[in-house]
This record gives sequence, C-alpha cells and structure tokens, in this order.
Amino acid sequence: MLTIKLAFRNITHAGIRTWLNVFVLSFAFVLIVFTEGFYDGMAQQIKDAMINSEIGGGQFWQKDYDPYDPFSIEQSHSLVPANINDEVKKGNALAVLVVSAAIFPRGHVQSALIKGIDPEQKIINIPSAVLDNNADTNSIPGLIGAKMANNTGLNKGDFVSVRWRNIHGTFDAADIKIVEIMNTDVQSIDRDQIWIPLNKLQSMLQAPGQATIITMKKNIVNIPSGVPEFVFHNHDYLFKDINDNLNRKKISSALMYILLLSMALLAVFDTQVLAIFRRRKEIGTLMALGMTRWNIISLFTLEGSLLGILAFVSGMIYGVPLLAFLAKTGVGLPSMVQSVGSSIPTTLYPKYGIRLYIITTMILFFSVIIVSFLPTRRITKLKPTDALRGKLS
Repeated sequence: MLTIKLAFRNITHAGIRTWLNVFVLSFAFVLIVFTEGFYDGMAQQIKDAMINSEIGGGQFWQKDYDPYDPFSIEQSHSLVPANINDEVKKGNALAVLVVSAAIFPRGHVQSALIKGIDPEQKIINIPSAVLDNNADTNSIPGLIGAKMANNTGLNKGDFVSVRWRNIHGTFDAADIKIVEIMNTDVQSIDRDQIWIPLNKLQSMLQAPGQATIITMKKNIVNIPSGVPEFVFHNHDYLFKDINDNLNRKKISSALMYILLLSMALLAVFDTQVLAIFRRRKEIGTLMALGMTRWNIISLFTLEGSLLGILAFVSGMIYGVPLLAFLAKTGVGLPSMVQSVGSSIPTTLYPKYGIRLYIITTMILFFSVIIVSFLPTRRITKLKPTDALRGKLS
C-alpha cells in the first residue's frame, strides 16, 4: 500500500510531464481503436451490401465462368439443372444470364455486360421490377447503375444500340430503352452493365432455360448438390478478394500503430530515465530506510503503469463520445476514393466491439509496464552510499 501511495504521489507531482505522457498514450489508444473499428466496419458494410445486392446466400457459377476472364463469357451458360430450377420456382434462387456485348452510347462504342434477370425476383435488392415491359412490348427495357449512366452519358428514357453474338456465333443488334437508373454501392452490379429481363436475353441469345450465375436466397440452409454444370461458391470464396485487401490494409496500418505506440512509449521510457537520474538521493534514502532494491524497482515500474491506467481513463473520457459519434454519423469518403470502382460505400460506419477494446488496452498496458521496468534495472546494482552521494554506479 505504501508503494502505491508513493507512486501515485510521485506522478501527480510530476506536473505537465505526466499529463503529456498521458495524452500521447491516450491518443495512441484512441487512434488504434478507431482505425481497427473503421476497417471492421468497412468490411462488414461491404459484405452486407454484396450479400443484399449480389451474392445472397452464395452462388452457383457455370463451370466455365470466370468474372476476371472476359473471353470465358461466351461459353459460360448452361441449362439450369432441374433441382436448382425447382428452387428458382420456389423463390429460393435466382438465375442470371450474362453475355458480352458492344453498346453505342452517344455514337461511341463501348464494351459492356448484358445481364438477364427475372423482373419479379425477391432474392437481391436490385429494382428489377422496372423491367416488367408488359406496357411496352416493342422495346427492350434496361436498368443501369449511376456510375454506368455517368460513364456513358445515358439518362432515363434514352435508347442505346446493343450488338451481341448468340450461341450459334451469329451477330445481332437491337435498341435498349433505359427505364431506370439505380444507385448502389456495389460496383460489381453497376459498372459497364445493363440489366434486362431474363426471358428476353435468353431469346436474344437463342438459349432458352440457360443461365450463367444462380444466386441462392440469403440465409438458405439446404444447398442443392450434384450439379456438374454449375459450381457452388460460398461466402468465404466470394469474399476472398475483399478479405485479402482488408488484411493488407490492416498490415500497413499496423506499421502506423507500431510507430505511434513506439513514440508514446519512448516518452514514457525517457521520463523514467530522467526520474531515476533526478531522484538519485531519494532512491538512496529509501534504501537506507530499509526498502529493498526490488521494492524501489516496483515503485518506479508502478509509476509507469499508472501512466498507462491514466491514459486509458482519459482516452475513455474523450474517446468514447468521439468514437460513438463517428459510429453514428459515419465517415464520408472523398470523391476520389468513390470513383475507383470498388464496392466501397460513400459513407463508412466504424464498428467497435468489446474484444477490440480489451486487446488494445492489454497491448497498451503491458507495453507501458515493460518500458517502465527497463530503465530500473540499474537500481539492482546500486549501492545506498553511492545513491546518497548522487551516483548511479
């Protein structure tokens, strides 16, 4: 108890030096928590958006389909198997047909993907209902995203010429009327894509009953099996690129954590070295009064540990309201980031958990204890008579 009282008295009487250390440590603590929460929140938002707007509970890909290989698109369509077609009829799955095409917006040629989707589907939150063309059977209704509209200059009500090749290798062309422009954060359903009714695209390709991708309903339990023409991919596979990118970003941010925390710990280390140098006679007096060397080491180590505790408390005082505010209002991204074409929402909401607080607090606290202990090792070799004369060796 005496050691605790002495340690607390010493750090409170150190004045501005103590509070500067506390501020630097607390700033490092809050920044680490914010950055980790930012990445966790971004990952969760991106995944939720993709689940709701594109991948549902997982996808069956036609065995030749490769989204990164445009030359595979022409061969990547097959008849929907009977057992999966039953799920489609029950509303548990959604068939999508994909074909490469050339479009001619405003007199310019541009490659694009034409995707066929059932206008009455309820699997993903694409506004496909606007593609129900019962009112106008003479035109092909098309749905595009906001970035596609911005890149092509197309507006709602415009017509765009499209050229494609059917499964027999014959080229054909038609005009598509843009009936709606959707806003979405998932660029994999927006950029360079036009959505039209599935039965219309099957007719255009002369491929009745065929599909490229079959998206299962979110949270579906029973996944159809025994489908040789289609390969099922779960969330782990579909999110692999996103997880890899986020892990790389976390590694780079970890370097910033180490640098920032090292600077804060260096301040604590220097404070401890200076305290031992300035309090030589005090150390000698305590040893002369009967305090052991390890008790004195414990005293200085405890003083440094109290800095960590004060840093945690002060960080909670101003950090919790700040982090809660950012979690509620979100962090807006600059337009440059939004234009790169990735599935990043325009506003990100950090996500914090108890586990994040505990891990960050333990790292901070144990780092401060270690750094506080290192300068005190010289006390083990110190003689009381030398300390009373102001010597450290």
